[in-house]
Amino acid sequence: MSGEVLFLAHRLPFPPDRGDKIRSHHILRRLAKIAPVHVATFADSAADLAHEHELAALAASHCLVRRTKPLWRAGLEALAAREPVSLAAFRHARIADYVRRTLATGRIGTIYVFSGQMGQYVPAGFRGRVLMDLVDVDSAKFEAYGRGGLSPRRWIDAREGRLLRAEEEHLAHRADHTLFVSEAEADLFRSRLSDPAGTAVSALRNGIDADYFDPAKIGPVSPFSQVEGPHLVFTGQMDYAPNVAAALRLVTRILPELRKTHPQVQCHVVGRNPPAALLAHDRKHGCRIWGEVPDVRPYLVAADIVVVPLEIARGVQNKVLEAMAMARPVLLTPGAATGIEARDGVHFAVEEDDAALVARVRELVERPDLAAALGRAARKLVVETLGWDAVLAPLEAMIGGVPPRQEHRDAA
Repeated sequence: MSGEVLFLAHRLPFPPDRGDKIRSHHILRRLAKIAPVHVATFADSAADLAHEHELAALAASHCLVRRTKPLWRAGLEALAAREPVSLAAFRHARIADYVRRTLATGRIGTIYVFSGQMGQYVPAGFRGRVLMDLVDVDSAKFEAYGRGGLSPRRWIDAREGRLLRAEEEHLAHRADHTLFVSEAEADLFRSRLSDPAGTAVSALRNGIDADYFDPAKIGPVSPFSQVEGPHLVFTGQMDYAPNVAAALRLVTRILPELRKTHPQVQCHVVGRNPPAALLAHDRKHGCRIWGEVPDVRPYLVAADIVVVPLEIARGVQNKVLEAMAMARPVLLTPGAATGIEARDGVHFAVEEDDAALVARVRELVERPDLAAALGRAARKLVVETLGWDAVLAPLEAMIGGVPPRQEHRDAA
């Protein structure tokens, strides 16, 4: 390995309490074991800034900027520049200056870009390695929003999807490796390239801390002990549109059907920043909207079934891996199962439409032996194959094992 690493992330990788931050947190820690790492990143809130000391303890140097640019301003800048709003939203002079100064030292051999919004900071003249971790195909997500939304949001999302698709292809040609969270996402990205020649696209899977997510380490007191079950649980960041849609699907379409035959079924939505549309269902018809909790593990271990009815899903879902590690039976849609090398009926249960999801919940409720077997098999799979050390093992070779592709540097 030659040189130090510059790590560019759109969100501070501390604390690792949401999907993208969990992935960036573990990647950053792995990189810091390989070489000194310099970090440029954004804080979304004052609460994020309180974790700067954790970043400082790990990084050789860092630049942490509070992101305050309002979305309307980013939108106007993006319209004027004919670029994705995502790029304008994450453009900041202090980050750009820190990148210039850090690269000017001549010590940086690799730039690791976490999320496409940060690719704009990689200068055309940089001649070291570039690892572009796009995580999932964001442009496809916005295209899906654009097909299903209402005007004017539908037009905004369609525009974002179109421009992001071009930006993602540009980044892939700029990088030595373009990484995605699963082979399915990598395949989707390859299929969308207008000019795949000269790109190197591969999967770097998400892992799970199976020691932390261990049901044996959670006490016997259940947060649901005051109410008879069975208990269905959905977890996630509840200001993220696909999670909100999935939670509403569970609460308004799946739960009412279940309660026709199993009136004691309770549904719990656990995750920060639930919108008013979800909060309106709290404490009604067997539903609890918990919002942010200090530790999600007691809610998972108390679940009879973890249900993940995502209709739009990109990449590997950390919420699914966490539930599997906690030895819970997980019922999910095919999209939510993407990238997890597990088998329907062995490690989890997979169904697509509402009626099939309802029928599968009933089966698992009425067959606790089957539900328990799914949970045991899920944890065994996670422990044996999905630890972070195992899934991030290829990073060292990407940074130090193969020289950067000079033709890409010359073409940039």
